[in-house]
Amino acid sequence: MSEITAEQVAHLANLARIALTEEEIAHLTTELGQIMQAVEKVSEVATPDVPPTSHPIPLQNVFRADVVGADVLTAEQAVAGAPEADGSRFVVSAILGEEQ
Repeated sequence: MSEITAEQVAHLANLARIALTEEEIAHLTTELGQIMQAVEKVSEVATPDVPPTSHPIPLQNVFRADVVGADVLTAEQAVAGAPEADGSRFVVSAILGEEQ
């Protein structure tokens, strides 16, 4: 793979509409080059017999089963203490300044 150039970084910055100084372009050229080298190293060892992983150790679900309990509130009981309710729903003021 070829090295990344300052012209490529400047072109990408232009496409992303990001204004960069010459110093920032030089700095990013170096950093992106290092990132590309790291990706190349990973690509060298990522062979078809190595399965892709997202975590170094297997994960398992630690949540309990979602079952309805015996002592649960009804919708009416849940909204009984609310400052304002509309049937079985809580009424809250708009937080974004827009009416729903």
